This record gives sequence, structure tokens and C-alpha cells, in this order.
Amino acid sequence: MSATTATRTAGVLITCGVLCAALAMGLRNSFGLFLAPMVQAHAWTASGFAFAIAMQVLLNGMFQPIAGQIADRIGGRQVLIGGALLQIVGTVGMAMAETLGVFTIFAGIVMGIAVSCAGMPIINATLTRLLPESQRGRAVGLGTAGSSFGQFLVVPLVQLGISGFGWQTAMFCVAGAAMLMVPLALPLNDSPKPKVAGAAVVAEQTAGQALKAALSDKSFWFLFFGFFVCGVHVSFLGIHLPGFVASCHLPTAVGAAAISLIGLFNIAGSLGAGELSTRWKRKELLVCIYAARGVVMSVFLFSPKTTETVLIFSAVMGILWLSTVPPTVALCARNWGTRWLATIFGLVFLSHQMGGFTGAYLGGVIFDATGSYDLMWSICIAAAAFAALVHLPVRDGAPKPVLAAA
Repeated sequence: MSATTATRTAGVLITCGVLCAALAMGLRNSFGLFLAPMVQAHAWTASGFAFAIAMQVLLNGMFQPIAGQIADRIGGRQVLIGGALLQIVGTVGMAMAETLGVFTIFAGIVMGIAVSCAGMPIINATLTRLLPESQRGRAVGLGTAGSSFGQFLVVPLVQLGISGFGWQTAMFCVAGAAMLMVPLALPLNDSPKPKVAGAAVVAEQTAGQALKAALSDKSFWFLFFGFFVCGVHVSFLGIHLPGFVASCHLPTAVGAAAISLIGLFNIAGSLGAGELSTRWKRKELLVCIYAARGVVMSVFLFSPKTTETVLIFSAVMGILWLSTVPPTVALCARNWGTRWLATIFGLVFLSHQMGGFTGAYLGGVIFDATGSYDLMWSICIAAAAFAALVHLPVRDGAPKPVLAAA
């Protein structure tokens, strides 16, 4: 393959991955906008709605290693397409649900599995496998930035749909938009090459060996618990920031604008983190990101809550939003190889979603109990300090050789 052809192929793969990630993340992050109108329409509680979305986040994490294992065995393309189709089913079910129990089944269980299959971990692992090492950090940064661009573009459009046509019609439109992920996933074919008859058989590391190597490594657990904090932050802000804005008696449009700005500025944050992951120590980058989150949230907590301060906070947090992903994926690939990357990163991502469940549900419980989010902000600040410290001992040296199966 010529250099020009290779460049074009990489461009197509990255473009499709970025657009697929943009749709997946943008549609998913729009669900927080439905909290107020659906709670009002059905006389549900905020904590009941938040529990359903928190279940989605938790099940997403629990199923992510399974989805990663399937993608490692049959290829990411098939998993992405299946997830997109399941997301359509889940969103339609959410729109038609009349009771909180039915809504929880579709929003929590069906969508939890769907976003595991058609989400950023599978896309990033697929791009990492398909591209040479020199382009991986940039590709993961672009894939993560694509997720943020989707959040920036899709969330305001969904808010316009809710305002103009009602929440139910807007949710049906979200389901229709998910169908676009199917053609975008088609070029992302990283299916394992079939063995050629008569060719020499090269022993490779098995899934069990890869998991044993990761789970017995302290660095894995440092990443695992650090990524838990990222999940707490992302889910709390993604689900509850619009509600927090409303509780400060600011216009509802400010809440949608805040989520949109987080997505916009995380494009720069993710791209920057992707580039720095190829130049800097990845663990030092993670320490800086989590420490900066704690500082930014502390300043915001004690600042007057005006439209300007909310938007400034959202822009700065946007730079730090998903910038943790490129260095975390890079550390997984560096320490445990790329053959079973979707599986191993899926386990790390499980921690992220466990944190996401905690952030989404605990935010609703605290608000219902106290009428304020102040305690939750304090918890998030303390968690940021913990995450900064826990990444200090992570191993981040030369890539570790992968042992072949005996």
C-alpha cells in the first residue's frame, strides 16, 4: 500500500469513527434535557428519572467488557451496528413509556447495553487496532473530540426539538438519528484475519492471559479507581447541570448551553490530550487533569451563579471533560498490548460507569433530600483530589512485551 493510499485509508477510518462517536455521545448526552418535561408530564420524581439513567450508566459499564470481548473476537464494526440498532429500540421505548418501571427497562437496561456496543470505547479500540502506533494517540483524541462535537451540536438541536415539538416527538427524532451510525460503522472493519491453510501458526496471547496480566498489575487498579472519579464527574454534570442551573433561577436555555459548551470546548481538550499522550508522560497528564477539575469546581462552588459564571465554568470544564480518555487508553495499550485492548479498556471503563451511576443517582438523592446540590459539589471536589493522587504510581515506561501463548 502506498503512503498516499495509507493516508487516505486512515482519513476515512478516522472520519467515520469521529462521526459515529459524535452521534453516539451527542444523542446519549441529550437525555438530561428530558428530565424536567418527562417528570412533569408523568408526575415522576427527579430521583426516579435519575435512577433509570444511572442504571443505564451502570449497565453500560458492566456490559462494556463483554462488548469489548465480542469486538476483540469478531470485530468492532459488527458490535457498533448492533448497538446502533438496539439504541433505536431503547429510545423509542423510552418515548412511549407510560410508567417509571417501563421507562427504567428501556432507559436503563436496553440503552445500557446499546451504548456499550455503540460507544466511544469500542470506537477507540477499533481505531487503535486499525492504525499504526504513530497515529493512535491522535486518532483517539479525534474520536474523543468527535464525541464532544456531537454533544455540542446535538444537545441544542434536541432542546430546540423539545421546545418546538414537545419532548416525545424530540425523542422519536433522537431514535431516527441513531440510524445514521449504521453506515458510518461499515468501514471500521477490524475483524481478525482468517488463518491461511498451510501458513505458520504464530502463538499469541489469549484473552485469559491478557486479563490475568492486567488484573495482577497494580497500575491497572490505579487506572480503574481513577476512572471511577471521571465517571462521577461526567454523569453528575451531564445529568444534573441543567437542573442545577434551573435551581439557581436561571433560564432553561442556559442549562442546554452549558452542556453544549462543555462539548464544544472538550473538542480542544481531547485533541490536546491526544497529542500530549504521544509526547508527555500519560500519568502526569492525568494527574494534572484531575487536579485542575478540583480547582475549577471549587472556584465555581463559591462564585455567584450567573449566566456568565455558568458558561465560563462549562467552557473550562469542557477542556477537562473527556481529556482523560486518550491518556487512559494509551496507558492500557502501552502496558497490556492492543490484541485484547477493547476487553481490558472495557474493564477500566466499567469503573467509569460505576462512578457514573454514583454521580447520576447520588446527585438526584442529595437534591431530593436537601433541595440543593452543594453537598454533591463537595463530594466531586474531594474525588478529584483522590484521582490526582491515585495516578501518581501508575507505570508509564516503555511498552511492555506481550507474552505469547505456549
